[in-house]
Amino acid sequence: MALKIRSSEFVQLRVHGEETYPQECCGVLVGEFGENGDRTVNRVVRCANTRADSLQRRYQISPAELIRIQREARLTGEHIVGFYHSHPDWPARWSSTDLEEAHWTGCSYVITSIEKGEAVGTSSFLLRGGEEAKHFEDEAIEMI
Repeated sequence: MALKIRSSEFVQLRVHGEETYPQECCGVLVGEFGENGDRTVNRVVRCANTRADSLQRRYQISPAELIRIQREARLTGEHIVGFYHSHPDWPARWSSTDLEEAHWTGCSYVITSIEKGEAVGTSSFLLRGGEEAKHFEDEAIEMI
């Protein structure tokens, strides 16, 4: 299983992190679920980080924005297949907070490390299990 994404969308989410540095950026990945479990990204949707505190270490997408994106995706036969955010001056690995605040099982969570304003690494993780046993699994990012 892999997250499939065009290089143009991959660049978009990395640039978003560079533009918001030193704060975390966030957004939604819209696309399709494949029969073999892959997720294909058709669009990267930038979101505002609505956290009221710790913008350099936390992010939040407003529920209203998330509902709007989900409704728009359904109109085109697409789904929310994942989320992305940046880690300013921190590795592209999930944190305990990332896992705690992740709730979309079966979706990809993409993290880009931004060091001194430059994207240096991007990783993807698939959220598995139910709420009580949820965990992230490393997943490949495949350019299409």
